[in-house]
Amino acid sequence: MYPTLKFLHSYWAYLVLVVVVLATINAFAGLASKREFSARDFRLALFALIVTHIQLLLGIVLFVVANDFGENSMGEIMKDSILRMRNVEHPFTMIIVVMLITIGYSKHKKLRTSASKLRTITITYGLALLAMLAMIPWKNWLS
Repeated sequence: MYPTLKFLHSYWAYLVLVVVVLATINAFAGLASKREFSARDFRLALFALIVTHIQLLLGIVLFVVANDFGENSMGEIMKDSILRMRNVEHPFTMIIVVMLITIGYSKHKKLRTSASKLRTITITYGLALLAMLAMIPWKNWLS
C-alpha cells in the first residue's frame, strides 16, 4: 500500500504544480490586461482547487501510513533535518498551501468586479505557489 500511495502522491504533485502555475499566470495575465473574468478563469481556479485537495488527501493518507512517530520521539524528529522535513515542515506548509488556495477560491466567488476576482486569485494562488515551491522535496523529484 505504501509504494502505491507514494507513487500517486509523487506523480499527482506534477499535475498540481502545473495547474497551480497555470491558474496563477492566467489570473495575473487577466489582471494585467484588464480583461473580464471569464468561465475559463473560473474553471482554471476550480481545477487548481480540486487537484490540490486531492493531493492533500493523498498526503494525509500517506502520512498516516508512513509516519515515523512510532519509531522516533518528536525530539529525534526535530533534530534530523530529513525527518523534520518529511514529518513536520512539508505537511504543515502544504496544508497552508491548500488553505490559501481554498481561501482565494472562496473569496473570489463573493467579489463582483473582474479586477478584484483576478487580483484575489493572483495573490492567494501566487503565495500558495511560492510556499509550494519552497517545500517540494526537489532531491526526490530530480533524482
